[in-house]
Amino acid sequence: MMNRMINKAWKVTTVGVLAASLAACGSTAKQPAAGGDAAQTPAQTTSKYPEKAITLVAPSGAGGGWDMTARTITKVLSETKAVAKPMSVENKPGGGGSVFMAEYATKDVKDDYKLFVSSPPILINHIKKEGNSPYGYADTTPLAQLTKDYGAVAVAANSKYNDLKSLLDDMKADPTKLTVAGGSAPGSMDHVVAILPAFKYGIDPKKVKYVSYDGGGEAVTALLGGNADVLGTDASSLDQYVKAGKIKILAVAAPQRLENMKDVPTMKEQGVDAEFLIWRGIFGPKNMSADAKKYWEDTLAKMVESDQWKKEVAANNWQTDYKKSDDFKTFLAAQETQLKDVLTALGMQK
Repeated sequence: MMNRMINKAWKVTTVGVLAASLAACGSTAKQPAAGGDAAQTPAQTTSKYPEKAITLVAPSGAGGGWDMTARTITKVLSETKAVAKPMSVENKPGGGGSVFMAEYATKDVKDDYKLFVSSPPILINHIKKEGNSPYGYADTTPLAQLTKDYGAVAVAANSKYNDLKSLLDDMKADPTKLTVAGGSAPGSMDHVVAILPAFKYGIDPKKVKYVSYDGGGEAVTALLGGNADVLGTDASSLDQYVKAGKIKILAVAAPQRLENMKDVPTMKEQGVDAEFLIWRGIFGPKNMSADAKKYWEDTLAKMVESDQWKKEVAANNWQTDYKKSDDFKTFLAAQETQLKDVLTALGMQK
C-alpha cells in the first residue's frame, strides 16, 4: 500500500519569465463616446509600478538551483530591458528556505519590491514533521511556475560507486554506513530526492544518515571534501561539476534520460521505480498590490517566450514549464495534498 501511495504521489506532472515593456501594466484602450464619437476617451489609469529597485531572493546559499534560477531571471530581465529599475539577487540561506519564509511571511507581507524563487520545499517544509515551518505558499502570492527539473543522485568523481544499484546494495546492508548530503533541511526536497530510491529499494528511510546544508553549493562542497558519500539534489545544478570532472551522477529521477545528460541512466533503468519532478517558480508577498501582481503576470508570461530566456533555459539544462498565477496556485494546492501522502508513507508528516 505504501508503494502505491508513493507511486501515485510522485507521478505528478508539474508545469512551469521576464521580457515585457512597462506599457503592459497600463490601460490605454479607447472607448467610443455616447453617440458613437470615438474621438473622446475616458481618463487613462496607468500604474507607476515599479518605481524603485527590486530584490529577488534565493532562500539558499550560492550555487544551488534557487540561486541559479534567481540570477538567470534577473539576467534576462536586464538584457531585455524589460524592467526599467535595477534588480538584484539576495541569498538568504537557512533551513531549506524556512528561515527566509518566517521573515517574509511576517515582515514583508506588503513589500511589492521583494520577490523570491522557490520549488517543492515551500510545500514540504510546511507539512513535514521535523523542522516544520508554519508558513507555506498560502502566505505568498504565487506569480508563475517557470521551469521543471528532476532529482538526481550523485557521488564524487573518485567514488567507488558507478551505478545506483551498487550504492543501494551497500546502503541496504548497513543504512548508517553512508552519509547522504543535501542542500535542504531533513524531510525537505533534497532529503526526499536522496531517500526515495532507497525506500523503493526496500531500505528503511528513517535509518539513512542525512546531513543538511544551506544550499546545493555547500552540499556539493561537502561531497567533494569527503564529508559526505552521496548527494541528493536537482540534476541541472550538477552540470557544471560534471563537466569539471568533479562528480558523477549515478541516476536521474526522470521518466526518460535527459536531453543534456544522455549518458546518465534513469532510476527506472536501474530497477528502481522512482521519479521526482522539481518545479521552480517565482512568488510575491501575500498582500501584493493589484498593480504589482499584474505587472509581473504580464512580464513573466512574455519572458518565457523570449529568445534570451530560451537560451538560458537550454544552457542550464532546464525545461520551460510555465503556469500563470491562478493555474500555479491551483497546482500548488494539489501537489501539497499529494506530498502529504508521500511524507505520511515515509513517517515524516506533521
